[in-house]
Order: sequence, then C-alpha cells, then structure tokens
Amino acid sequence: MNKNKCQHKDYRFKVANREALIGIGLVLFNFIWWFAFAYGLGSKDVSEYTYIIGLPAWFFYSCVLGVIVMSVLVFAIVKSFFVHVNFNHEELEDK
Repeated sequence: MNKNKCQHKDYRFKVANREALIGIGLVLFNFIWWFAFAYGLGSKDVSEYTYIIGLPAWFFYSCVLGVIVMSVLVFAIVKSFFVHVNFNHEELEDK
C-alpha cells in the first residue's frame, strides 16, 4: 500500500490539523487584543493617557492583562479541546 494513502487515513492528521487551527485562532485573537488596546487607547495625545499601577492604560491592557488573559485562555482550551495522541509505533501498527 502506498505510504501517502496510509497517512491520510491516520486519525492523528485530523487531530493535528484541528489543533493547529485552534492555535492559529488563538494567535489571531492575541494579535487583535494587543492591536486594539495598543493602538486604540495608545493613539491619544500623551497628556490624555490614563494610568494603571503606573503604566499607561493602553500598555497595561495590551501587554500585562493580555498575557494574563491569553495564559488562562490557552490553559482552558488545551485542557478542553486538545487530546493525547500516541506516537508509539508498535501500538499503532497493531490497530
């Protein structure tokens, strides 16, 4: 049997593709979050900035809070949607 045809039937490719798409979605969300706060709040005149714990609000929301939100989001998504995939060749050949 052709090796390429076997790979397309392997369930691990479907799992890997789904998890890659989830990862791309997380990256896009992170970029939109960062861009919206950094350029949305940061485009004002410096004299109009508000500050949170000594940092400009745009920086706090885009960089500090963004890291916290993304860490929690990645943890929750990995726990909820990612699955363990076995790469042990002996067990896979038995199936």
